[in-house]
Amino acid sequence: MSTSQKVVVVTGASQGIGAEVVKAFRKLDYRVVATSRAIKPSEDPNILAVAGDIGDPATAQRVIAEGVARFGRIDTLVNNAGIYIGKPFTENTTEDYEAVMNVNMAGFFHITKLAIAEMEKHASGHVVTITASIDNGISGAHMALAALTKGGLNAVTRALAIEYAKQGIRVNAVAPGVTKTPMHPAEYHEMLGGFHPLGRMGEASEVASAVVFLDSAEFITGEILHVDGGQSAGR
Repeated sequence: MSTSQKVVVVTGASQGIGAEVVKAFRKLDYRVVATSRAIKPSEDPNILAVAGDIGDPATAQRVIAEGVARFGRIDTLVNNAGIYIGKPFTENTTEDYEAVMNVNMAGFFHITKLAIAEMEKHASGHVVTITASIDNGISGAHMALAALTKGGLNAVTRALAIEYAKQGIRVNAVAPGVTKTPMHPAEYHEMLGGFHPLGRMGEASEVASAVVFLDSAEFITGEILHVDGGQSAGR
């Protein structure tokens, strides 16, 4: 087995932003460990698909262990898995809270811990987390659970960047605005596009391009890169 090719782990990889991230890294000849609940086996021998609930520690263990066994190394982790529940804050149920925390927070914690431990063996690596452009509230948008989790991920990105800088491991985040994915029906695209100063929704490929840029930008760490059509700058 050749271990010269770089290897990226992508969570939430079966559709939307995650699927575009997989395509972007394959164009760069990375091997890919792709995981999501519903992911199917790939005919590409350089893509290892591992199905499972990313909030379950056992899934994280399988993803990293099988990735190392198959490809010999882990160079980059892209934490893309996430869910959004848009309700007025007082209407969120305990089940809503637990679902968001399971995917957005536990899903980050378990696999990032294991991936960084693997990267430490080689004194190099990169973690990129897809968070959200939640710097400012948007009137009429119900963003409380997103802010609770994605805001935490933005903060931990900076904390981990400092903690692991001397080990040669970089940690960054991409904070998208509202992006065209299967999560958003086409009939809402015009309305959702209006949340952004550029007047449109983002494309999943644009978010993937930002992830690839950060992966190649070796002097950037602790950065929250907004890909949000100007939303974080003001409206």
